Amino acid sequence: MIRLLLADDQALVRGALAALLQLEDDLEVVAEVARGDEVLPAVLEHRPDVALLDVEMPGLDGLSAAREVVARVPACRVLMVTTFGRPGYLKQAMEAGASGFVVKDTPARQLADAVRRVHSGLRVVDPALAAESLTQGASPLTERETDVLRAASDGGTVADIARELVLSEGTVRNHLSNAIGKTGARTRAEAVRVAVDNGWLVPR
Repeated sequence: MIRLLLADDQALVRGALAALLQLEDDLEVVAEVARGDEVLPAVLEHRPDVALLDVEMPGLDGLSAAREVVARVPACRVLMVTTFGRPGYLKQAMEAGASGFVVKDTPARQLADAVRRVHSGLRVVDPALAAESLTQGASPLTERETDVLRAASDGGTVADIARELVLSEGTVRNHLSNAIGKTGARTRAEAVRVAVDNGWLVPR
């Protein structure tokens, strides 16, 4: 049996995935969590063979959770299963050590096959997304610009962002200005939207 952990903040989606996968004779769902910060503790407790993670979750995004799992429990393979097929997310997932990336509307039989292939040590990537990723290129944002944009996504003031990230207000303004310019946006709200749409930024 291939032991699975499912992580998705939408209970209906998580339940449907569990029901579909457990119809397969060789797959068993041993744990389900609704938050990204619950992934690693559940992996350590239940020792699944494959963890299926959504990208956007409360507590910790799925890409960061994948990075934790790969670092702490390398025997557990990670398969990202997300609604948002964004090229930037695919690149970040591969950099985090995930073994696969598929979208949630993948047919159940193909998803089960993806789980088996990832478990056997192969990489599985949605082909259309892989092609799009090759043409798009990497994020133009630096790590700090990404942090500042993520903090700005809550709608806080420059002072709020500066306090959260322990930066000066002038530094925050500079990073916001750079991010707005690089995304071709006119406002920071538009810059956040462009970054999220391209998968350069995981909203919180």
